[in-house]
Amino acid sequence: MADSSFDIVSKLDRQEVDNALGQTAREIATRFDFKGTGATIEWAGDEAIEITASADDRARAVLDVFQGKLVKRDVSLKVLDAGEPRQSGQQSKITIALKEGIKTEDAKKISKLIRDEGPKGVKAQIQGDELRVSSKKRDDLQAVQALVRSQDYDFAVQFTNYR
Repeated sequence: MADSSFDIVSKLDRQEVDNALGQTAREIATRFDFKGTGATIEWAGDEAIEITASADDRARAVLDVFQGKLVKRDVSLKVLDAGEPRQSGQQSKITIALKEGIKTEDAKKISKLIRDEGPKGVKAQIQGDELRVSSKKRDDLQAVQALVRSQDYDFAVQFTNYR
């Protein structure tokens, strides 16, 4: 019997992020507490989002609204890397970088965790920015998924290509 396997990845659904951004932009355009603050949220290239407002607290409020929209769309907040508000003339800006992919050192940590605490006979291989886990028994793979889910990483974790 062939080995069963799955991939551990950290990807974001760009369409869901774009939808949450659009909803946030519409909400801050209509909400009374954002009137006259010049609050905006928009894409800054492909991998970043920029929030602009007249004051630091208003920029943070826009960030809170955006995070709420992401949570409702089942996008992990771990994909966001929000900086501190910075002054740019009369405006306060927050740049949010989007994190995607598992770094090599993080993949090594997961691989070591699976080797040390996972069931015997389970193999983990690093393939670029993802991790392939394989075993002869599907029950072992499900145990590995539960083990990885129980850990608290600073990046979002998804399981794909389960076969």
